[in-house]
Amino acid sequence: MIIKNLRYSRESLDIKQKDLATFFGVHRSTYSGWETGKDTIPINRLIQYANTYKFNIDYLYGFSNDKSFIGTYSDDAKIIGENLRSLRKKYGYTQQQIANKLNCGRSTYALYESGKNIILTEFLYALSKIYPNFSVDYILKKQK
Repeated sequence: MIIKNLRYSRESLDIKQKDLATFFGVHRSTYSGWETGKDTIPINRLIQYANTYKFNIDYLYGFSNDKSFIGTYSDDAKIIGENLRSLRKKYGYTQQQIANKLNCGRSTYALYESGKNIILTEFLYALSKIYPNFSVDYILKKQK
């Protein structure tokens, strides 16, 4: 899965792939894979990038044209899980229905909502196809 604006955001900072690979502590080919969609950037790395370089995470996903924000995204699995549960209940879905739409088991999705596991980057993207006006910002709960 490609994070649509990862490359554009890096280029706007005038940073080379090798420099961001060093920042993340990964090989340049790993970082390159994140930009091309060959590999999926882990959500904690995407949060680290957004927090460090002040990019709106909805922009990085391609959900918004607004690039910047002031604040911090949370990588706390409990907070993310509470936000996932709140959104699911708001729209009247069961865990099984969401799990089916994400093509995963109900127990896997339940681990995300309980905060025992942090949701995968590609599942956050897939949720945008389920919920109207979906915002990753909401799920990752910007802290001011």
